Amino acid sequence: MKRPLGAQISHMLKDRGVDVIFGIPGVHNQELYRGIQEAGITHVLARHEQGAGFMADGYARATGKPGVAYVITGPGVCNIMTPMGQAFSDSVPMLVISSCLDEVAAKKGQLHQMKDQETAAGCVCDWSETARTAEAAYQLIDRALLEFESKRARPKHIQVPIAQLEGQAGDFERWRPQLDEQSKGKISVTRLPGSVTSGVPLGLVDFVAFRLLQAERPLFVFGGGGRQAGTQRGPVRSILEKCKAAAFTTYAGRGVVPLDWELSFGSSLARPESAAILSASDCVVFVGTDLAEVDLWRSQAGHGPGAVHINIDEKVLAKAHPRDICLRDDALDVLFRLEPALKKHKANLKVAPKSGWSADIVGGYRARWRAETDAERPGIVPICDALRDAVPSDTMIYSDMTQMAYVAKEVWDMDRPGHWHHPYGFGTLGYALPAAIGGAVARRVGETHAPQHLPTMAIVGDYGFHYTMQELGVAVELGLPIPIILWDNGKLKEIEDSMTRSQIAPNAVIARNPDFCKLAEAFGATSAEPKNLSEMQTTVQAAFKADGPTLIRVTPDITG
Repeated sequence: MKRPLGAQISHMLKDRGVDVIFGIPGVHNQELYRGIQEAGITHVLARHEQGAGFMADGYARATGKPGVAYVITGPGVCNIMTPMGQAFSDSVPMLVISSCLDEVAAKKGQLHQMKDQETAAGCVCDWSETARTAEAAYQLIDRALLEFESKRARPKHIQVPIAQLEGQAGDFERWRPQLDEQSKGKISVTRLPGSVTSGVPLGLVDFVAFRLLQAERPLFVFGGGGRQAGTQRGPVRSILEKCKAAAFTTYAGRGVVPLDWELSFGSSLARPESAAILSASDCVVFVGTDLAEVDLWRSQAGHGPGAVHINIDEKVLAKAHPRDICLRDDALDVLFRLEPALKKHKANLKVAPKSGWSADIVGGYRARWRAETDAERPGIVPICDALRDAVPSDTMIYSDMTQMAYVAKEVWDMDRPGHWHHPYGFGTLGYALPAAIGGAVARRVGETHAPQHLPTMAIVGDYGFHYTMQELGVAVELGLPIPIILWDNGKLKEIEDSMTRSQIAPNAVIARNPDFCKLAEAFGATSAEPKNLSEMQTTVQAAFKADGPTLIRVTPDITG
């Protein structure tokens, strides 16, 4: 069946499992919209392309499926580049499809013209390609979707010339590559350190299991790439129990380690003392983490040679020490193989594994780090504690670059992985509200006319809210019951503190704020300004049951 290519693309996406598209139509990409309603795809109309991109990001993080966005040529692509950069740094599967001009070299002065749109977008995503034929568009879409499944998830950009979008195109059905289960994302490439290869008659996973059981202070560090292993049916608890290992998580890995594991150091890798703990461990296993600057805030983690790295990204493994053990594979698969290996070798040991860790040691560190966190940003820890106690256990939280989130990332333990999302790497302001909208759209269940909403919450600072506050209209329009915790300290407090530490007279850190509650009400949202922590808890609980978003303005005065 022939249709305009723009319509065929929407039909193809629906056929490949895409149910929601975020975006803004324009004269240059309207052909993409021809097929949306025909295909039965839900479209969420953002108020700005940056919002559309963050919504796609939030949707992808909530579902694990690609978040898809449609944008126009030129400014539309430029506006969504910030979300693309964020998705790249945080390994989020996002597919951005845009229009582009048919000719830019010989023809100047066109609407939305850029010198090199493909290259510009390519600077912030995995790849950016131009589909100059219908066949190329189909192949690129399938390539993107397959790579989301088989490689480290990162955003892709496909642009299609306007004339091609408008032109008739044949069926996409014949472009249907299949990915067999054995090759799905997992090319097992292993490297043993030269110093231990001789005389080891065990497979690599067996060897790692044996090392863990022989170690007195085994230690795991779980990153965002290990999220699936920490689910209820995942092997993390069993592994930690069998080798009596302690554990850290990165911020993105929070919730992977069971909440009641007494040897959990939490998400405190950025505390300087964690380097000494890593150094003292005689077997460190890094699972699905880049050990990036935003994880450590120092140049080195602190461990010595001989660590184990489990990661799907060969670029991460390439940074390992020559004596380290590297497994390029899906973290969940490796851990599912490690668990029975531990069981087998533990049964053969004459002496049960000993642990140099204890609940008292770990608890002492955690208590000290919590006090440090509270001293660094006074008054926020009690607010985080009160919020944690008020929200349902399955709440999915999206936070912005704000001091409340910085504190929460260290003191708010999660009871499940993949339920706190933050702009970790790129560190953009304005992320939380639109990303929470995308997450809330993903978490609607039940009948279309009367959906149920799994709890979703946003935490944003007063300055960051300015970036994307217009997306509040989308949440109202869709009737999404999102509590929006607005931390209003009236300034860029983190920057002010940094300037002070650097002996710079603080300047340009205060902007005039609107009356946020009246602003929210003007959009049609509910608002509240709780006077104490108890009132805040009651307000948040009510917000999850509302028929639309609730902006909850919280100031430092709330703790008295």
